[in-house]
Amino acid sequence: MATMNMIQALNSAHRVTMERDEDIVVYGEDAGYFGGVFRVTEGLQKQFGKQRCFDAPISECGIVATAVGMAAYGLKPVIEIQFADYIYPGYDQIVSEVAKIRYRTAGEWSMPMVIRSPYGGGIFGGQTHSQSPESLFTHIAGLKTVIPSTPYDAKGLMIAAIEDPDPVIFFEPKRIYNGPFDGHHDKPVKPWSKHPASDVPDGHYTVPIGKAAVVREGADLTVLAYGTMVHVALAAVEEDGIDAEVIDLRSLFPLDIDTIEQSVKKTGRCVVVHEAPRNTGFGAELVSLVQERCFYHLEAPIQRVTGWDTPYPHAYEWAYFPGPKRMKKALEKVMAD
Repeated sequence: MATMNMIQALNSAHRVTMERDEDIVVYGEDAGYFGGVFRVTEGLQKQFGKQRCFDAPISECGIVATAVGMAAYGLKPVIEIQFADYIYPGYDQIVSEVAKIRYRTAGEWSMPMVIRSPYGGGIFGGQTHSQSPESLFTHIAGLKTVIPSTPYDAKGLMIAAIEDPDPVIFFEPKRIYNGPFDGHHDKPVKPWSKHPASDVPDGHYTVPIGKAAVVREGADLTVLAYGTMVHVALAAVEEDGIDAEVIDLRSLFPLDIDTIEQSVKKTGRCVVVHEAPRNTGFGAELVSLVQERCFYHLEAPIQRVTGWDTPYPHAYEWAYFPGPKRMKKALEKVMAD
């Protein structure tokens, strides 16, 4: 075991897999010599050489397109989109090629590639460095979408994603890059200052894609969250004193609907929280699935706690985030109904 934050855990995942498989190549804007803007790929070029870890031009469509060719050829590209906000120029390649090639070729070609990117707010990045576009990818058949909330899960899920024969979109919540987030805060503080980083195995291990984690057991209601919002949810239920069960989805697609269904049928109440805007966010899909499968067990309407339906508000970033105060209102409403 070693003590790691999420950046270090993801870096370790790259090293472990690159040592085991010479077909893995890592690249992106500043991902080579510089080690990535958040240092996730730091030291990989020095250890594995410029042929396996290198810089790419400022062209997201070019980065994705070259990865398509590499994956079809038999390599395993792990590409970095510097911020999730920059992924849109490559979206056509992802939707039309990455997600479809296995099916268009009747399985003759596969797409063993990972598209990883920091997402969400919390670093004063403004409108073009803080978006949460996960729902745009969960809608695309042929893609898997993963979002970790802890260093341990980040490493295990990244290794699983790299070793997966199909393409994986891997979003990394940069608000908790440097250590576990103290979800009690609604203001811009150093949220990791009071908490040690997680214990993470040095070597190879995987966390299965498509399996949620029950991070807090409870009987009164179920909270569904992922990424940074897992920590916010835990803080909210602890402050409110509700015996809530908190589920970290970890994988948005494939989704562990069985764990969700089992929990909601036990508690009879459900609250969904995510940082992305409310309208057609991934929470809408979660509400629909719970409604379809657990209708006769529900004792109150399902509540959503989300970001605002506005462009990302730089000046009001910390008001935009769902926090314990906004979550508390939803929790109390569900319990009162």
